[in-house]
Amino acid sequence: MKKQLIALLSITMMTGMISVAQAETVKLHGSTTCQKRIFEPGKDALKKATGIDLELVGNGTGNGLEDLVSGKADASMASEEMADAISSMKAATGKDAPADLKPNVITTDVIKVIVNPANAVTKLSKDQLKGLHTGTIDNWKAVGGPDQAVIVVTSHSGSATRKVFAKMMMDNAKYVDGAIEVKTTREEIDNVGQLPEAIGAVSMGFINLPGNKEKVKIVDTPDISRPLMLITKGEPSAKVKKVLDFFTGEGKKYIKD
Repeated sequence: MKKQLIALLSITMMTGMISVAQAETVKLHGSTTCQKRIFEPGKDALKKATGIDLELVGNGTGNGLEDLVSGKADASMASEEMADAISSMKAATGKDAPADLKPNVITTDVIKVIVNPANAVTKLSKDQLKGLHTGTIDNWKAVGGPDQAVIVVTSHSGSATRKVFAKMMMDNAKYVDGAIEVKTTREEIDNVGQLPEAIGAVSMGFINLPGNKEKVKIVDTPDISRPLMLITKGEPSAKVKKVLDFFTGEGKKYIKD
């Protein structure tokens, strides 16, 4: 009996050692939109299905791409077209990207314009959005709202969301002087929810997070969408491919709308 217990214990220990040896970690740095919409919601299911642990660092698309290039990450999370992500990296780090980068699109994301719930405005055109964000329209009264000065809230200059919005709705014009720049999307939603004069633009996935929908009002605007992807150096490694296969397959159900 004693010998059987020893043998069973040895097998259990060996199995545990094999499990530890088989455990893999994939480091993903970059877009917080990808982090919050795709990888955090599906992280536990991914581990259960593949044995892969995700190490997530939400430091912005440009910085994440630089981390990939410098070897600090296995792939970079990006929430804009790859050419724009490369431009974001250049703006954030001053560094040029290598020629072997490969985009691996997982899904698409929709950016929504938000205002304070007290604001009567329900619809804005591209020209109106450009005017509000550049300062050529400085009072809500000009677009059917209250007689109040406009306060623009936007994410930091390295944010892909800001860059995509500026490209699609502002023709890359400069944001108005005095715009409030925040570090996180949650801060942007909180600011717009607290300031009756405020306007912002955030991923629909963040609006859908618990507690956020009630803070702001979505305004009807022209469509603003962008791809959500992992960028790799060359073809994805075997472990990164497992992550991609999961989130484009059975893991799709964990992606937040």
